[in-house]
Amino acid sequence: MVKFYFSLLLLWISVDGFTQTKPFIPMMRKLFHENIDKAQRNIDKVDRKEDKLVFPGKDEMENERISEALNFKVDEIQNYIELDKTLDNNTKVKYLRGLNEVLNSYETLLRRRQITASQLPYLVVAFKHAQELEKQNASVAPVVSANAPEIGEILLKSYAFQNNVGIAESKDIILLKNCQKYPDKILPLLVKSPNVSFADSLIMQLAYIKQEELYTYAQSTSTDLGKRIQNVNEPLVKMISKLATLKDSTGQYTGRLYFPFLDDLYKGNTTLEELEKNMNNDYKYYRLLVNTQIKYADRAKKGDTPMVMNTLTNMLRKKAVDVFINEINGLHEATDLIRFKSVEPLNPQELYYLTVMGEEDIYTSSYLGVYRRMFQKMKNPKSDSLLMTVNFDYFKKFIKIAANYNTLDDFLKRMDKSNADTLMRSFASNLEKTSSLEDAVDVADSYASIFNPDIRKLIMEEIRKNYARVQQNGNARGVVIYDILDNVFESMDTSKNIDISAKFGIPPVYLVNNQSLRDSAGRIIVQQFFYGDKDGMGIFNSFLGAYSNSNWKITSKPEWVEVRSTKGTPVVIYANRALDAEKDLDAKAQENLGGYLFENDLKPTVVIHRGHSYYVKYTIDQLAPSAKVVLLGSCGGYHALNDVLEICPFAHIIASKQVGSGTINQPMLVALTETLRQGKDLNWPNMWKDFAKRFKNNDRFDDYVPPHRNLGAIFIMAYNKTIGKTKAQPGEPVLGL
Repeated sequence: MVKFYFSLLLLWISVDGFTQTKPFIPMMRKLFHENIDKAQRNIDKVDRKEDKLVFPGKDEMENERISEALNFKVDEIQNYIELDKTLDNNTKVKYLRGLNEVLNSYETLLRRRQITASQLPYLVVAFKHAQELEKQNASVAPVVSANAPEIGEILLKSYAFQNNVGIAESKDIILLKNCQKYPDKILPLLVKSPNVSFADSLIMQLAYIKQEELYTYAQSTSTDLGKRIQNVNEPLVKMISKLATLKDSTGQYTGRLYFPFLDDLYKGNTTLEELEKNMNNDYKYYRLLVNTQIKYADRAKKGDTPMVMNTLTNMLRKKAVDVFINEINGLHEATDLIRFKSVEPLNPQELYYLTVMGEEDIYTSSYLGVYRRMFQKMKNPKSDSLLMTVNFDYFKKFIKIAANYNTLDDFLKRMDKSNADTLMRSFASNLEKTSSLEDAVDVADSYASIFNPDIRKLIMEEIRKNYARVQQNGNARGVVIYDILDNVFESMDTSKNIDISAKFGIPPVYLVNNQSLRDSAGRIIVQQFFYGDKDGMGIFNSFLGAYSNSNWKITSKPEWVEVRSTKGTPVVIYANRALDAEKDLDAKAQENLGGYLFENDLKPTVVIHRGHSYYVKYTIDQLAPSAKVVLLGSCGGYHALNDVLEICPFAHIIASKQVGSGTINQPMLVALTETLRQGKDLNWPNMWKDFAKRFKNNDRFDDYVPPHRNLGAIFIMAYNKTIGKTKAQPGEPVLGL
């Protein structure tokens, strides 16, 4: 049928059509023709540049076909309808109205980039073919079957085919085509038509590729699709359905706790009864998750990725944070004996997963305590032995975390030098083989935290060796990754005179121009977040004291203060009051201040977080996209860089890798705002030299990372900019809209 239909299309488009005769159009149908003519003109006005095929020499031919279909073939259909003596007035109106609706629908989809210009010739011939079938009271299903689902949907919405005998069959064909074209949307599509004949087949296919999604839909016993899934008689579907509907004695769904072990359950490696023995004990359940993760990591290395492995990892992360990390974080003021009591029963492997799974949540002091206990529990505290027992799972993440917390040297010294060298070479290798940039960013972040010259040299050698490999293999993505890393690392040596900004077309790394921070009124808007715990209230009062001088004027409001410069460049600091956190008054003050800034078109270009690390996520949630300088004045703020860059892709970020200190944050903030008030640029290398002298007796300053040393952030900026430049090169085919 497809071959026949394609032949018909070529014949009609390349040969003169049905008639050149201009028929007489009676007044009763003239308006319908005018509407069609208007629809043609509207389509012709749509910018179709993005829809052109970019294969050399074919653009002109493609455009001619589109133009011929729109301006000649549509006219032919109009003429044909009028000249057809077998049609009465009402039937002619039906087809003319239907043709107009088809063109209008096409125009709407074209403007939305949901259909391509090159599909118009197919749509026009599809309408003509469907019209012939409709005249014979035959099903239009063959036409729908031979075309893309977008074309079929346009036809079925047309008035001309609303009562076609094949409407039901055609809708099923379109549904199947959409399921095949958009496999990620199969279940949402089936929700609307759960009783189609092919539903069971699609559900069985999904069971092997989309277990998590199938579980969610299977749990809904109130929907027809949920019932359909539960009735499918296939072993894996039955197991997913059983877990989705599993309840405890109180009627609560418990399947989520068992679901991470779906692979073992399906393959008979364990049973629900065996798993149930571990469900009501946090330690047993966490141990089960860890042991399964280690086993699955070994399988994954051998190319056998277990089902729902990501679900297992996510549950492991959730339990690591909820059960253990939150507790030791919450006891940060208690003695170590009390603080780390909950993790005493854990073995070295279980402690290892606390560190890699809790990267975004663990406090610096919590990490250091867990790190020490990891080796204290080993009879022979060799770090390479530890990695072997976890099958090197997440070892790159662990190295990055160890580097950021300044424990990497200690970790590497706990193994033979040859093994340490091999490990670090592996750390910097094969970065292009993952689907994300996470490993590459981890390498960049780690390099900035490594001060051992031998390790740095080894990483650079590996980066260049891998660059030569991917260049030889023609791996464009790999070339971009390793080229950026090489240049970013080299730029840390000022004697090399490598200008990252110029090379990769990103904003200056070493400097923020004062003028670039000003709004249209010439003001620099600063937003500062405070939190209302005991420490936050003290920090807020210190902040007010630091600006109680002739250079600044403080205006008090019920929920925030406004600190304005009285001399020099207009700088305005908006800071919420550190109101009672237990009553959420600080959150309300932040929300109301944010609303005030929005309503008055005050766009902060400098944003400052003051408070403990567990508050950072709340600041980032409210971060203004206009921010160009972000200071995260909290413990471990460095670990939130990627979250900031998601909102502000080119922000300059100052953060601490370990313990944030008010004795550093406040003077640094004052120096920053004073520099801006004086109309000076923020020159990070010069400012950092001044800070180093000022804080030479404060050990915590070494953990602060200036923007020009945030190599992970710089890597992301350069990569996004480079890929943005290269992904639409001439001669490459358009992948779709």
